[in-house]
Amino acid sequence: MTTLTTLPPTLYLSAPDMVRLIQRKGLAACLRGVADRIAQDFKRWPEFDKSPRVACHSPDGVIELMPIADAQEFAFKYVNGHPKNTANGLPTVMAFGVLADVATGAPRVLSELTLVTAIRTAATSALAAKTLARPGSRVMALIGNGAQSEFQALAFKELVGIKELRLFDTDGEATAKLVANLVGSGLSLTVCSSVAEAVRGADIVTTVTADKTNATILTPDMLEHGMHINGVGGDCPGKTELHPGVLRAAQVFVEFEPQTRIEGDLQQMPADFAVTELWRVLVGEHPGRLKPEAVTVFDSVGFALEDYSALCFMRDAALELGIGSTVDLIVQTPDPKNLFSALQQEAASPIIATRPQASSAISG
Repeated sequence: MTTLTTLPPTLYLSAPDMVRLIQRKGLAACLRGVADRIAQDFKRWPEFDKSPRVACHSPDGVIELMPIADAQEFAFKYVNGHPKNTANGLPTVMAFGVLADVATGAPRVLSELTLVTAIRTAATSALAAKTLARPGSRVMALIGNGAQSEFQALAFKELVGIKELRLFDTDGEATAKLVANLVGSGLSLTVCSSVAEAVRGADIVTTVTADKTNATILTPDMLEHGMHINGVGGDCPGKTELHPGVLRAAQVFVEFEPQTRIEGDLQQMPADFAVTELWRVLVGEHPGRLKPEAVTVFDSVGFALEDYSALCFMRDAALELGIGSTVDLIVQTPDPKNLFSALQQEAASPIIATRPQASSAISG
């Protein structure tokens, strides 16, 4: 006789739920917690089944799926990138994600990831800078002051110790928005009139622009001894921010090399151009920065392992705080071999949204 197992409901974290979670947990705590979880998961890099993301490109943008799994959990993120959206009042980036059991395939978490993507991107940037930048770095140039910029600024303040930001964007309104949002943050802010002015004297340079073009925002003549460059915006084919000469002059570090060669600033370089995956530095296989005067580049495109880490952190925080609801996402019948019987029931059971319980049925 077959013993039937009741499929547990899926924890659902809506956009309002995520806002509430981050507000209650605190943005600084979320940035630190996600960065710590990413570092922890990068250190067990060989345990993950990895692949470059699947992307569908159009003249206006890209829609992507980003999958990854270890022996226990599978995760994916749906995410887009449409730079023209803001002209129509829509976000450039929109995302959601899923955590599922590897053993059964059952979805356990369905979550908002637009806010979370901004947090995990900033947390990854700061983690890389803590690992690669010169100790004592306190001044950062932030080139591109759009939707991701506040998260980058605060992550570098909280995790790296940045005290002064030098700001530039071709859109002055974007910079004004950033300045207004960072009032009271404790950061010293200087608005600059050009990229060259912003990067002059900076210990760290973060480029986080949105235009889908082969741009050369940072050129070799702007480099200074010991500078660390955090290249965030070059994240799809045909979209770059760094002049090839910047990469040739630097030690270059990446997340997942097969993906970065397609999507990052690395796409400009020959196949034999040497790079190091960040996880090798975190586990001690590579020393990272070789000398204080070296220039280092983190060519960041965003990788699915970071989304997995962020999803796990947010799930655990939701269960801790009692935030979110549950949904019956999967049809279940008394006989799992008879799916058609679901349509023969007189009335389908109503979906009842409940607050999550910190139980093994949800947390996995």
